[in-house]
Amino acid sequence: MGILHENDAAPPKDIQRYYPIGTPGKPWTKEEDDEWKKLTKLQRSYKEEVLDKLTAMQVDSSSNNEEWFEIKQYGSLSHNPSKYPLMAVQSKAFDATKPFVLVTGGVHGYETSGVQGAIQFLTQEAAKYAKDFNLVILPCVSPWAYEHIQRWDAELLDPNRSFQPDDESKQTEESKALISHLKQIEESAKKSNDIGETKPKYFWKCHVDLHETTNTDATEFMPAKHAKAGLPYEGEVIPDGFYLVANNANPQLEFHQAVIDKVKKVTHIAPPDENGDIIGEPVVQEGVIQVPARELGLCGGVTLGEYATTTEVYPDSPKATDEICNRAQVASVVGALEYILTKAG
Repeated sequence: MGILHENDAAPPKDIQRYYPIGTPGKPWTKEEDDEWKKLTKLQRSYKEEVLDKLTAMQVDSSSNNEEWFEIKQYGSLSHNPSKYPLMAVQSKAFDATKPFVLVTGGVHGYETSGVQGAIQFLTQEAAKYAKDFNLVILPCVSPWAYEHIQRWDAELLDPNRSFQPDDESKQTEESKALISHLKQIEESAKKSNDIGETKPKYFWKCHVDLHETTNTDATEFMPAKHAKAGLPYEGEVIPDGFYLVANNANPQLEFHQAVIDKVKKVTHIAPPDENGDIIGEPVVQEGVIQVPARELGLCGGVTLGEYATTTEVYPDSPKATDEICNRAQVASVVGALEYILTKAG
């Protein structure tokens, strides 16, 4: 994931070349942006790996998903709307007496298990929780980036710094569509269920945002980010294992421990580095760091939900496989839901 604060880097001076595009120390212009775009390649199919799976899931009688869920398009990417529809799978009928839960994947398109883990949760687990929760699952928030295996979107913007509901100027197409869809759900639920003044403190009970931290964060995506800004890049330590990112405004550490305990059964938890940190942030408990999610524009902070977390799977570990990564994402969501059910008694 590479959670780096925008102002952390030192001012440019005597910067050695570390990225093939641009002039060290100088922010990119349209010329460098265009050069980057020309180097991107279509590497997989959003239709085959996401859209077709959602369609197949809906007609699979063994999953019971058709009874509980509907597939809804909530937007599209303007540069190719027919190829990149933005899709949600959500409860057919929202019930204000049930907690609202959001699951997002593919905010960073290159983070494969976020997308495939969300789909695996839908096909294997979602129906089990449909009677207890209003579920909204957005499995691939950034489909262009998913196909091209990129962190940025097609406009060289990082969607996971753009979830600012109160400032449209900072939003990307991906985040704007998601924010709009969540607002529509909230407004529709309030009207149809007449919850008005009785609405709970948190409309969204839980949000689990599914991500990965990969070796390419250090070899490609973070270098590109710094080069584009004309800043130096000194590298970073990629943690070996799974970890969670809490919102420091509402960390809910007991909730995070429950998720970690569930994931432990599937994959290993990242240890802190020699400074007691993970990706430069202090570890507050096993496998958990916390950051100002809303201020950074992270998707994990978009709902200001009661229980919110960002997962970070490490797919490049010799202990990991694609299936383990997907299962870890599923375990994260299941762990979150089971915790809420347990708290409710």
